[in-house]
Amino acid sequence: MVPHDELITLRDWVRWGASTMSEHKVFFGHGTDNALDDALELVLGVLHLDHSLPSDYLDARVTSTEQDRLLKAFEKRIEDRIPTAYLTGRAYFYGLEFIVNENVLIPRSPIAELINDQFEPWLGGVEVNRAMDLCTGSGCIGIAIAEAFPDVEVDLLDISPSALDIAQQNIDKHHLSDRVSAIQSDVFSGLSDERYELIVSNPPYVSSQEMEELPAEYLAEPELALEAGDDGMDIVSQILLQAPNYLTDDGLLIVEVGASADLLMERYPNVPFMWIDFEFGGDGVFAITAEQLVEYRDALIRSSH
Repeated sequence: MVPHDELITLRDWVRWGASTMSEHKVFFGHGTDNALDDALELVLGVLHLDHSLPSDYLDARVTSTEQDRLLKAFEKRIEDRIPTAYLTGRAYFYGLEFIVNENVLIPRSPIAELINDQFEPWLGGVEVNRAMDLCTGSGCIGIAIAEAFPDVEVDLLDISPSALDIAQQNIDKHHLSDRVSAIQSDVFSGLSDERYELIVSNPPYVSSQEMEELPAEYLAEPELALEAGDDGMDIVSQILLQAPNYLTDDGLLIVEVGASADLLMERYPNVPFMWIDFEFGGDGVFAITAEQLVEYRDALIRSSH
């Protein structure tokens, strides 16, 4: 793609990488939204550096071995459209670093803002003793909840053993094995009689048609974590029907459905979803109480068929 001797410093590689990604119309949306930030994260990640690196070090020279690694990484990013996080093996959520690979979605949920606010005013002051991160993937949401609520026990549920392996690595990375557990479960099937004050989920919600229209970078992510039937509602419908069995009476359910929000409201027009506005961007996340789920259970059942 470019002779090594023309790219001498970290700054050279960042600038060239950003220009080349822009030229090839690479898509951004996995933790960065522009070529310069993406190129910086790729260079730092491949060279095992973090963003605390003083800017003066961007003028440090890159060894020939490091040049080879960077060139291969940029080739995969540009030609194969592999997201940067999969090339570096790391991603960020709630200010924390997480291990990621192709078996999990790359963290990017606006739910981080809710965690920062400790889910208020939606929790209404309810004391959280147990929380669940359903369809956990890397475990980022549940682990962030554990960091935000130092006394809360958190269960991370996912159907994929490969995803749970990454979630467990992240539990260990953040030294939370005393309060956070990874559980294999198809939606709620792996549980017995547990009850939670808070259930949070970023489940699969992409329709079959939307899958065909996604940028190539998104198709590098696990299909199991994205697609949920013809209309994208297969998993969300199960969650709405079954969540009351696992919430405390004063419990709260938070679910991200992204661009499928309109479809959800069309399917369940009488259900009082509380749609959350985010200060720092993002949408398609609703809150609903255990009490409301019980009250509108008949409407949920009718509309789910």
